[in-house]
Amino acid sequence: MDHIVSNLIRIKEEINSKNFKNDENISIKIIAVSKTFSENKIYPLIEYGHHDFGENKVQEAMDKWVKIKEQFGNLNLHMIGKLQTNKVKQAVKIFDYIHSVDSFKLAKKISEEQKKIKKNIKIFIQINIGEENQKSGIDLNNFEVLYNYCKNELNLDVIGLMCIPPNDSNPEKYFSKMFEIKKKYNLKELSMGMSSDYLLAMKYGSTCLRIGSKIFGFRN
Repeated sequence: MDHIVSNLIRIKEEINSKNFKNDENISIKIIAVSKTFSENKIYPLIEYGHHDFGENKVQEAMDKWVKIKEQFGNLNLHMIGKLQTNKVKQAVKIFDYIHSVDSFKLAKKISEEQKKIKKNIKIFIQINIGEENQKSGIDLNNFEVLYNYCKNELNLDVIGLMCIPPNDSNPEKYFSKMFEIKKKYNLKELSMGMSSDYLLAMKYGSTCLRIGSKIFGFRN
């Protein structure tokens, strides 16, 4: 068996052994973050039956995934990196989920472009939960206005929230806060937790785990 597939199976077994239950009993998605890895590393996971993959950059996703998605029709591609408005037209064509909506301008552009091709992207609003100047995400004070704008004015399919907590401290207090916001707004999905902290994220109701190095190995 390919070692990448073995890594994924080990992670699934670890997740199942914890038996965390979120409020709606939604199944947990492992998003295999394939940025910088070639198609040869991705195909074994697809052949094993894995459906959810994540990329950080639009151009890399276009270069790799147009061909792959033509071959395999049942894949979900998640945009998990910062999305520039000038890349939205391409992003809407290739991605099925966008986890990083963090501004009114970006939300409006996504709405315009998906209408043109009659596609309904599933949206996560990214919150800058640690209030870090260098990180993307809407700040908490402006979240509700952006959320209402996306839902009520643009009619975007907002399914959940995403965060990248500060990496210099225990992430639990940030995961806990995200869970509170999710419940307050009656959202189904939480995109949080990466290779180093996905079990903690699950403890606080994460439904989308963005795991890269623990599946594919470390990047050069």
